[in-house]
This record gives sequence, structure tokens and C-alpha cells, in this order.
Amino acid sequence: MKKIIILLGIILLVLLIYFYQYSSKEINEEVIQMVNNVTSPNATITIVYDNNEYDKNLKTAWGFSCLVELENKNILFDTGGDSPTLLSNMEKLKIDPKKFDMIVLSHIHGDHTGGLTGVLEINPDVTVYVPKSFSNSFKDEIKSYGATFVEVSGPTKILDGVYTTGELGTWIKEQSMIIKTDKGLVVITGCAHPGIVNIVRKAKEITKEDIYLVTGGFHLGSASDADLTQIINAFRELGVKKVGPCHCSGDRCRELFEEEYKDDFIEVGVGKIIKIT
Repeated sequence: MKKIIILLGIILLVLLIYFYQYSSKEINEEVIQMVNNVTSPNATITIVYDNNEYDKNLKTAWGFSCLVELENKNILFDTGGDSPTLLSNMEKLKIDPKKFDMIVLSHIHGDHTGGLTGVLEINPDVTVYVPKSFSNSFKDEIKSYGATFVEVSGPTKILDGVYTTGELGTWIKEQSMIIKTDKGLVVITGCAHPGIVNIVRKAKEITKEDIYLVTGGFHLGSASDADLTQIINAFRELGVKKVGPCHCSGDRCRELFEEEYKDDFIEVGVGKIIKIT
């Protein structure tokens, strides 16, 4: 009986390995077909909501949102924790929500989705990209404003040269945005719950491109110096050229990244504008 159980276990293990290899092959083939050679020659990222101060004229609050301006499209990535702060900052930055073409939401937490309804009230003619794991009630609310939503599961092309990693993680599922620029990949994260290094690796796996900049929330506020050093070393091994941690990254994380990256460290807070030309 014991030999039969062992044999069944071996057979099951072989089947699992085969299924994993076959599934990975299929996924990789789909990703290769999805990614094209188009890059964005110019991209401007404006932080419109963050708990870190940069422009003293703007309001800080716990959460994250940034506007990505490309050649002919404007994408709002996350919407911060509340509409009044988000819209007030946009007004001071002379950003018109009516000009948004798309909104990409990283994950379900309120500090990244709280300002959505305020934007939809002004501009319902947008397409909202949400992780498939979002609740039906959340998706129904988007539809109630007349907006369109797209459910994202795996890696997805948003525009030529702009992609989402697809849902990563288990307990808290999250997507990050990838922009192919002439200088390399720009990876924007919301809170990096699936692990910031995992996200960066996924971006490279999807595109087979070098990474120019990683910015957004790194979710390392409680990480030890040893863990932070390990993560920074992983960034170097992955060839990340510039970093701009903000939101939930933590002060110590920002300090150590700045020590390592020096001039390639970007101080990010609400009002910061990053131009990639």
C-alpha cells in the first residue's frame, strides 16, 4: 500500500511539472505576441496624490495617484484616497480630468481607489482597467457613471508600448503599469503588495527589455535594513537604472535607495514631475 501511495505521488508530481511547463510556454507565447517594438519617445509622469510632500502648494494625504502623459494619450494610474484632495491638486497643477483617456487601478485598497468617483463624475468617457479580482459591486459602480471597465487577469496591452503586468500576488492581488520608452522600461507600482522585486522581474519577463525607472509605492515601510539592502542589490542585478520610491515605501527605504543610487535617485512626492524624453 505504501509503495502505491509513493508511486501515485510521483505520478502526480510529474503531471504537475508537465502542466506548469506547458502553461508557462503558453503564457510566454501570448506575451511575446502581445508585446511590440513601439516605444514612447516622450512620457511625463506627474504625481497628483501622495503622502510625501514635494510641492508645498499641494495637499498631502495617504495614498497614491499619478498622471502619465504620452504622445497622444493621458492615463491616470490610481486615484488616491479621496476625491477632494485629488481634484484640488489637479486644479492647482492645471490638469483637466476631462482629458483622461484611461484610468488604471492597481488594487482594491481605498487609498488607491478613493478618488475614482470624483473623476468619473467629471469624465465618464474613460476606460477603467481593474484587476479581475475586484468585486462586482465596484465594477457596477464604474458602469453606473457610464464608464467602461476592462477586467485584467494576465499581462495585458493597454496601448502600443503600454502594458499591465496583470494580477500578481495571492492575498492582495495587484497590477502595475509598464511603459516602453526610448530609454528603457518605466514601471509604476501602486503598493507593490506582491513584492517590488517580483514586479520588476515580471516586467522584464513580459517585455525582455531593460528597466530605466521604477517608481511608486514599494511597500517597505516596516522592512529591516538587511531586507532593504537585499532588495536594493536585487534592483542592481536586474539592471534598474533609476528609482523613485514614494507612498508606502518608508523613509528608511528612501534613505538607503538614495545612498546607493545617488544622482539616479528621484525624490518623489505630490507635485513631482518626471519627464522622460
